[in-house]
Amino acid sequence: MLLHLSISQFALVDQLELELGPGTSALTGETGAGKSITLDALGLALGGRGSAELVRPGASRADISATFDISDHPSAEHWLVSREMDAGQEVILRRTIGADGRSRAYINGQPVPLLQLRAFAEQLIDIHSQHEHQSLLNKETHCRLLDEFAQAQTLATDTRSLYKTWQDQYRHYRTLADSAEESEARRQLLQYQLQELSRLDLSAGEIEALEREQRQLAKAGDILNGGYQLAALLSGGEGDIAEQLHCALQLLSAIPDQAPALLEVTQMLDSARIQVDEAADTLSRHIDRFEVNPERLAEVEARLSAIYQAARRHRVQPQELPFLKQQLQAELDDINTADTLERRAAECEKLERQFRTAAGKLSKRRTKAAHQLAEAVNRQMAELAMPHVRMELALHTLAKPNSRGLEDVEMLITTNPGQPPRPLGKIASGGELSRVSLAIQVVTARTSRTPTLVFDEVDVGIGGATGDVVGRLLRQLGEMQNGRSGQVICVTHLAQVAARAHRHYLVEKHSDGESAFVTLRELSGGKRREEIARMLGGEPTAQSLAHAEEMLSRVV
Repeated sequence: MLLHLSISQFALVDQLELELGPGTSALTGETGAGKSITLDALGLALGGRGSAELVRPGASRADISATFDISDHPSAEHWLVSREMDAGQEVILRRTIGADGRSRAYINGQPVPLLQLRAFAEQLIDIHSQHEHQSLLNKETHCRLLDEFAQAQTLATDTRSLYKTWQDQYRHYRTLADSAEESEARRQLLQYQLQELSRLDLSAGEIEALEREQRQLAKAGDILNGGYQLAALLSGGEGDIAEQLHCALQLLSAIPDQAPALLEVTQMLDSARIQVDEAADTLSRHIDRFEVNPERLAEVEARLSAIYQAARRHRVQPQELPFLKQQLQAELDDINTADTLERRAAECEKLERQFRTAAGKLSKRRTKAAHQLAEAVNRQMAELAMPHVRMELALHTLAKPNSRGLEDVEMLITTNPGQPPRPLGKIASGGELSRVSLAIQVVTARTSRTPTLVFDEVDVGIGGATGDVVGRLLRQLGEMQNGRSGQVICVTHLAQVAARAHRHYLVEKHSDGESAFVTLRELSGGKRREEIARMLGGEPTAQSLAHAEEMLSRVV
């Protein structure tokens, strides 16, 4: 569950710390006070989309961190351990956004990709928004909710994976089948091309070696003439460099009373003479081994010509010819496999059987859970002052299965007795959809494996006694989920909901004349009673305060 939320330099927030615990926590405040900012910051820490506009003006970056207790969440601990991250009883999710728009994500101080942060956070918290009823018009949402209620998410994921693998293999099979008539012509062309490339037998690095050798052989005469001239200059006759150095050394030795500078000159000239002699010897050996070979030059040029011509025919770079040969051989092997089509067809049939087996199990789980989910939602709708509204889940068998399985799941609703059920979008009003959505969210939340549930103004359009029911339902969710201590965080405008919460936080917006900022504080005792009274009718009066006290006293 969420233990602590820290928000720094985010939107209108300078610095905000929120300590949370088990049970239901209500966030209230005037319209525009910044309640949504708190949840926006939490969403950002969970991997939501961020931008530079979210950074408080004048700040270098926004910094949000959320600390969760995962001591009762083995799947989250396993997720961390499998990725070699520290896994203790607590985990810290952190997100920073710079004024330049750059975003960074961390898990326990370790930088992670944003998608990884989001994937992990989905295991810890589930956010239900006031606009979620819009997604109820989508059949994919109906299917997802039923699978979650049936605790069949893993089976649904396996079904989708098997369907994708089956369809990928089937498309490959159809491609081979459709091109079967062209296979023989293609086989002959591939065989001819491979024979040509095999005769060429180009090895790695051969082209570069041949080009170097060709350049050397083509200029062999010039190289040899230059070598002879250089050898003569170094040590090849009267007046060569070696002889001149020798004369210079003799002149130096004849100078009487040599100074230290002259001794140094003598050493340098003697060293130069030795190096000239060594250079002359090395050059002589090179000239002795060097030969002009026009026959080899012709062979090299003919080899290069054959390589370049083959590259032009195949429209590739000469260096790519060996890789092309591998590609052509792989294609020919595929065509030459006599049982390619039969093998592909058998593989597709096997994958289809695996998919249908998994999808069949999923269908049984859905069929069993559909009635249970509908009845649970109908009971909740009756408590939400909709006793005549009935919802049912229809499972329509598909003529052609898809990634969701063998059937479509559709929520149907009837708002009056005697009327046939029809799709939600064709019969439910906006207000009805809001309450139907709340009923579904409450029911599915009870079976959720996510320890923390967030409800963002899901009670919009609800009031009176129904509001009290909503408060009671959210309190029940906060008390226990799946045998574990629950945690519910709700942003609400309803006094009935706030009064039912275990904890009550007030969000306020202030201004110092130059800038606005948001604060958050926990309410208790008289302060909480005053906020409940304000929510009931504006400025607290003796009557509204008494009503607020009565509402708080009824909470059990």
